[in-house]
Amino acid sequence: MPASSPSSHSPTLPGLSPPTHADVIAAAGRLKGHAVVTPLLESPLLNDQLGGRLLVKAEVLQRTGSFKFRGAFNRISQIPEVERANGVVAFSSGNHAQGVAAAARMLGIKATIVMPSDAPAIKIANTRAWGAEVVLYDRWTEDREAIGARISSETGATLVRPYDDPHVMAGQGTIGLELADQADAAGATLDAVLAPCGGGGMISGIALALSGRLPETKIFAVEPEGFDDTRRSLVAGQRLANTPGASSFCDALLAATPGILTFAVNGEHLAGGFAVSDAEVGRAMAVARDHFKLVVEPGGAVALAAVIAGKVAIEGRTLAVVCSGGNVDPAVYQRALSEFGI
Repeated sequence: MPASSPSSHSPTLPGLSPPTHADVIAAAGRLKGHAVVTPLLESPLLNDQLGGRLLVKAEVLQRTGSFKFRGAFNRISQIPEVERANGVVAFSSGNHAQGVAAAARMLGIKATIVMPSDAPAIKIANTRAWGAEVVLYDRWTEDREAIGARISSETGATLVRPYDDPHVMAGQGTIGLELADQADAAGATLDAVLAPCGGGGMISGIALALSGRLPETKIFAVEPEGFDDTRRSLVAGQRLANTPGASSFCDALLAATPGILTFAVNGEHLAGGFAVSDAEVGRAMAVARDHFKLVVEPGGAVALAAVIAGKVAIEGRTLAVVCSGGNVDPAVYQRALSEFGI
């Protein structure tokens, strides 16, 4: 548990409450046959190097190349039939955008996605390829939430938030259910689970899933240096913002502050957090390539980076990490491996 828990005076989202373990179970039922049950991978040679057992949940092999499809499909599939003709709208730097676009296409619903103009080109192109209309904005001078709210108000489209939505959180939590089943099948008792954290939707969902399955397993959030708002917020017991001016090539994890619903869950269930540098992330991307044959984007590699960099003890223990996405521009991938790879 963190040093402090969230204040009882924390802000709320009107009409919304955090999901429960039962909601994650229900989400798994909706996703069955639609989401990929991604593999849990292991490298004996890497285990020898680390002195412990490391299991890698390969969400890079999920539909659209990241875990985001899970939450998007769970949310959109519950939109009442009479409202579906109005479409959906979302804001995202890329992975949520693609998840929403794909889920909407599968369900026959129009999608409009608000994306930063400097988002990775591959993420913008893939979002459009799934049939969504993309509205670009300047992340430094414009407010994506305000743009999304305006589009929703003008069109009646349902706003699908990237993390502060109980249905999205529950959908992401299905990773935890699969992880528990797969670890059990592998004869592994998990000492800890680490996952990337931006707004906190995935890690909170996983925490809810494992609270009902593996309550003794410690769960940690991992973030880029300079964007470790959840790590610091867990220590403080309240939501803290990142200091403006930081930079990282982990474009998927640059949320300014923890989500309201997500932090309500994370403050109760997470054991803490870690921050990793771009160099540590680049080395983890190389490890993912060499040992697991996975292409992992920077933001998707931070949990693996925390283990490889020795931020968390693994010797004599069993840890699981989520590699959450693989949507990386070729030039960025090449630079990461050439500058930081091993």
